[in-house]
Amino acid sequence: MSILQAIIIAIVEGLTEFLPVSSTGHMIITGSLLGIPESDFKELFLISIQLGAIVSVVVLYWKRFFNFKEPLFYVKLLVAFIPAVIAGLLFKHAIEGLLKNDTVVAISLLVGGIVLLFVDRWFKRPVVDKTEQISYKQAFITGIWQCVAMIPGVSRSAATIIGGMQQKFTRRLAAEFSFFLAVPTMFAATAKDLYDYYKKGNVITKDQAQLLAIGNVVAFIVALLAIRFFITYLQKHGFRIFGIYRIVAGVVLLVLIYLGYLK
Repeated sequence: MSILQAIIIAIVEGLTEFLPVSSTGHMIITGSLLGIPESDFKELFLISIQLGAIVSVVVLYWKRFFNFKEPLFYVKLLVAFIPAVIAGLLFKHAIEGLLKNDTVVAISLLVGGIVLLFVDRWFKRPVVDKTEQISYKQAFITGIWQCVAMIPGVSRSAATIIGGMQQKFTRRLAAEFSFFLAVPTMFAATAKDLYDYYKKGNVITKDQAQLLAIGNVVAFIVALLAIRFFITYLQKHGFRIFGIYRIVAGVVLLVLIYLGYLK
């Protein structure tokens, strides 16, 4: 992987991490189009640079994220985080296999796009607009929705936002809770991937460390801009445009796979 390839993938990650279009799916396809061969480091890179994007949440929402006067906020995040931990441990190998399959990404984008076309119609009467109002049950159910996003192309952001809206969160709160939940989730995912990487006998070289650093910084900067855009757009317009984009992207990818440009 070259520095230019790392920057391109990091830009894609920063742009898509918080949009309901699947950052992992976009990075997998981008890596395939760039001709980056499969390797343990590539898998590590795709996971770890998501951490850079997630840190942007801590920076943008630091007053709320470090408001220790509301300890129950952290408890609710922990409750929502638990399902992903369990699912990750139980289905780790199956998930790793899906990460190498462009067809899974294409189908997930397509199906998810169809779902997003109707989300705004399904959940019209939100009643929860503050994190203090979220119950432990609602947090846990939202966390279960996050597990669906372990399928590449589904989108962690889309799954958790839909899960929140299904629990009667407002669109803004559902998006923000999704952002907050991403922090422990991606910290854990990155730590686990680093552990597995070293467990296999791999060592991060100086050049690889440079790629990881560049990737995380670029993803962080781009994600700062993407979050602001997404929250503003979501409140005014809803999910329809993202649904249309996903459907078009899914169809295009299936055509490219059929023609042999992608595996």
